[in-house]
Amino acid sequence: MKYAVIITDGAADIRLDSLGGKTPLEAADIPFCDKIAAMGKGGTVQTVPEGLDPGSDVAIMSLLGNNPLKSYTGRAPIEAAARGLTLSPGEWAFRCNLVTIVNNIMIDHSAGNITNNEAKALMEEVNKRLGGPDIRFFSGVSYRNLLLLKTNYKGKTTPPHDILDKPIDNYLPKGEGSESLRKLIAMSSDFLPSLPINQKRKNEGKNIASSIWFWGEGTAPKITPFADKFGINGAIIAAVDLVRGLGMLMGWTPIEVKGATGFVDTNYKGKGEAAVEALKTTDIVAIHIEAPDEAGHAGNPEEKVMALEQIDKHIAGPVLSYLVSRDEPWRILIMPDHPTPCTIRTHTREAVPFLMAGDGVESNGCRAYTEAAAKSTGLFIDAGYKIMEMLIRGE
Repeated sequence: MKYAVIITDGAADIRLDSLGGKTPLEAADIPFCDKIAAMGKGGTVQTVPEGLDPGSDVAIMSLLGNNPLKSYTGRAPIEAAARGLTLSPGEWAFRCNLVTIVNNIMIDHSAGNITNNEAKALMEEVNKRLGGPDIRFFSGVSYRNLLLLKTNYKGKTTPPHDILDKPIDNYLPKGEGSESLRKLIAMSSDFLPSLPINQKRKNEGKNIASSIWFWGEGTAPKITPFADKFGINGAIIAAVDLVRGLGMLMGWTPIEVKGATGFVDTNYKGKGEAAVEALKTTDIVAIHIEAPDEAGHAGNPEEKVMALEQIDKHIAGPVLSYLVSRDEPWRILIMPDHPTPCTIRTHTREAVPFLMAGDGVESNGCRAYTEAAAKSTGLFIDAGYKIMEMLIRGE
C-alpha cells in the first residue's frame, strides 16, 4: 500500500462577496481534487483540540497522527528539530519572526515576505549584537527564525499574525521570564531599521524588518516514531521548518525541493514531481503547501484561489495519476490543517474538510473539495489524530 497526504495549509475559509458568494475552495477550478472526492469519501475533522490554540503546529501534529494533548510542547522546538538543533536541559526555543512595526502597530508578520538571503544576513547581525552563551539566534526560512534561550520561563507570547493592524503594547511577552524577551525586542528595533538591507527595502517600497518578535515557545517534545505506530516509513515535503520538523521528529525523511518558498510563488510543479519520485521508494509521503495560508494571512482571496488551482494541477493531479497507474493498492488524503479566513487574516479552530480515496475507501456521496460538500456527508471525525489511523488502517 502506498499513501499520499496533501496538506493545503489554511485553505478552508468562508464565503466572500469578492468571489461571488463562494469560498476560495468553491471558486477554484480544482478538477483533480473533485475527482478524489467522487472516487472516495469526504467529511470534516476537528484538528485542534479544545484548550489549544489553532496553530499549524497543533493542527498538523494532529493531522499526522499525533495527539497534541499528549505530545505538544510548543511550535518553536519543532522548528528547531528541522534545523538540527538540540535543546539542552533548561533551554527554551522561541520562534523569532522578522516583523514590520510602524508607530507601534503590527503591520506585517513577515517583513514583506523578506527573502532568505536578506533574513539570514539580518539574523546574523541580530545574533552578533544580542546573542551570547545563553542567547542563541538562528536563521530559518524567510521571516521564520529561532531563538534558543536558557531561562526559567513561565510566560505567554502572542503570534504576530494574530495582531495585524493592532498596537503591540498589550501583546508583548508577559509573565515570569518575559522581561528579557521584551528587552531583546526593544533592542532589535533600535538598530534593525537603519541596516543597509532595510534601507534598500524601504527605498524599493517594501516593508522592512523593523523588529524581531517572539512566540511559539516550548521545550523539547516527545513524539512516538511513525514506524513504531504504523510499521511503515515516511517522507515529508515542506518548505517551512515547522512541518519538516514534525516529520523529522516522527522519523520521516525530509525532501528538499528547489524553489519551494513557503509562499504563493512556491515551486508547485517541483513539489508534485518530488512526491511522485518519493512514492516509488517510500510507503507514505506528505506534501505540505503553505501558500493558501499565506494568502489568507494577506487577506487575498484571489491569491488563495490561484494557489489552490496550482496545487490541484501540479500536485494533486500528478500524485493521483501516479497512484492510479500502479498495479498495487493505494490511498490518498487531502485536507487543510485549519481555516485561515481572508476576512480576519488569522487561523480559526473550526473543523476542516477532508477527502480520502483509494483501495478499501467507500464513497459517501461527496462530490467536491469544498467546505459545504464535506459537511453535507455528515461524516465528522472528532479528533484530528484519528484521520491518520483511518487512512492507514482503514478504520
